Amino acid sequence: MAKRTPLIAGNWKMHKTVAESVETAGQLAKMVADARDVEIMIAPAFTALASVSQVIRGSAVGLGAQNLFWEEQGAFTGEVSAPMLVSAGCRYVIIGHSERRQFFGETDETVNRRIGAALHAGLVPVFCIGETESERDAEKTFSVLDKQIQKGLEGFVSEDLSSLVVAYEPVWAIGTGKAATPQQAQEVHAFVRSKIEERFGGAMAESTRILYGGSVKPANVRELMALADVDGALVGGASLDAETFSQLVHFNA
Repeated sequence: MAKRTPLIAGNWKMHKTVAESVETAGQLAKMVADARDVEIMIAPAFTALASVSQVIRGSAVGLGAQNLFWEEQGAFTGEVSAPMLVSAGCRYVIIGHSERRQFFGETDETVNRRIGAALHAGLVPVFCIGETESERDAEKTFSVLDKQIQKGLEGFVSEDLSSLVVAYEPVWAIGTGKAATPQQAQEVHAFVRSKIEERFGGAMAESTRILYGGSVKPANVRELMALADVDGALVGGASLDAETFSQLVHFNA
């Protein structure tokens, strides 16, 4: 089995105007031009996607979106479809981020529909899963993740999911400065991989990239990336500065 190529993904959330996004993306593209054996993705706000796409075209940086709707078109005010993302230059899309689940009513069922729409359009879905602090304290981490995986990927077969990326993001570590210890991260990533194997077989489990998300910084990225089942990072705050994010991309330098 070929080695899994790490993916370092930046989720810019609700930050940066179009002009600020273009400036940061341009700086980043120059800083990571020498990056090898790693995939790089940034997910600006919807408003900046088309402009950023122009700036990073031909560079090592790929473009992602932070969400999508499952219908291709229709009377869905405020929503953005997979074909619209593709036309704006996207290759990736983040689905089921904990903030979408927490603040905007995202469920395992709607995550499932969004993954289907992404795959149908040829986008790489970055499927987010994770437990809250209260769920971890109640020792429900594995049952919560098991349900999210089963429901989120219900109805798919391994052939459908060849491009799937899973991102484990402990909700208690997002934006808090706390990060899972290497032991906690490896334990959960190994569990997630075992669940993929159980449901879809060993070949898919071996090839699926599982990212860690939750206060990833230059100070801890190398240790996290050294773990057997960690195949990259989904980065929030540290992705907003081109210099800091480029340090994460160069974790193996």
